[in-house]
Amino acid sequence: MLKQRTLKTLVRATGVGLHSGEKVTLVLRPAAVGTGIVFTRVDLTPPVVIKADPYAVGDTRMASCLEKDGAKLGTVEHLMSALAGLGIDNLYVDVDAEEIPIMDGSAAPFVFLLQSAGIVEQNAAKRFLRVKKTVEVRDGDKWARLSPYDGFRLEFSIRFNHPAVDRSGMEVAVDFADQSYIRDIARARTFGFTHDVEAMRAQGLALGGSLDNAIVMDEYRVLNAEGLRLPAEFVRHKVLDAIGDLYLAGAPMLALFSAHKSGHALNNSLLRALLADAEAWEWVSFDLPEKTPARVARLYPDLQFT
Repeated sequence: MLKQRTLKTLVRATGVGLHSGEKVTLVLRPAAVGTGIVFTRVDLTPPVVIKADPYAVGDTRMASCLEKDGAKLGTVEHLMSALAGLGIDNLYVDVDAEEIPIMDGSAAPFVFLLQSAGIVEQNAAKRFLRVKKTVEVRDGDKWARLSPYDGFRLEFSIRFNHPAVDRSGMEVAVDFADQSYIRDIARARTFGFTHDVEAMRAQGLALGGSLDNAIVMDEYRVLNAEGLRLPAEFVRHKVLDAIGDLYLAGAPMLALFSAHKSGHALNNSLLRALLADAEAWEWVSFDLPEKTPARVARLYPDLQFT
């Protein structure tokens, strides 16, 4: 059967918050079956525990921020995306600041941390959230949709009137029964424009941003000396974000996610709209190989369990 996963041992890392600019220490610890993903602000007295939950999302300006009892924890989406991509169901995340560190602006450093700790299967079936009927949300020309699908596929398009984005490509489709999260999505970095930096910093955002943790563009080109890592890296990062935002549902999703110009706010609105309709979704597990849909069985490539 497809089993739940956690880490073999704890692992830690330090970095800076993209928006706060503060130094952050992050500790990832194994958790028991059925725990889910649980964040703790260990710098507060008493510590504040926030479970990954779409209803805990508050501020969605440039990131997904969890809130509880006045405490905030921002930029959770890249770590959540890595956890979803590696199929990790149960984990404690200890943080000593108000933001998950940005690392290099992608999910790849979190993938490395998780693999370094070792990923182990647990003696319980993995639980999936299966979409049973189509749900859609819109905001002007932006939209996002979840539809029934026996697997996990994402189709995303963006529109930017910028030569670097136009050349790279503005549409991508990824089906994780056939493609690799680590190879095709995890390394895609967040991005921004120099003309937006001053306005963002006036709002207390992007204080820790640099060429080391984002793709930065002026009016004409990418300023990073190494250029892009992946074809269509901009829209691939939007897919990376969406995977992390959707994983706040508390379980991997069996669905087709389609979106145009969606961001954290719309992704969260879509998740809430889905969960609000009891006929649109259900919890499922697959105890026997013969009862597991073929595309579901291929979602998680074998890792080197130790």
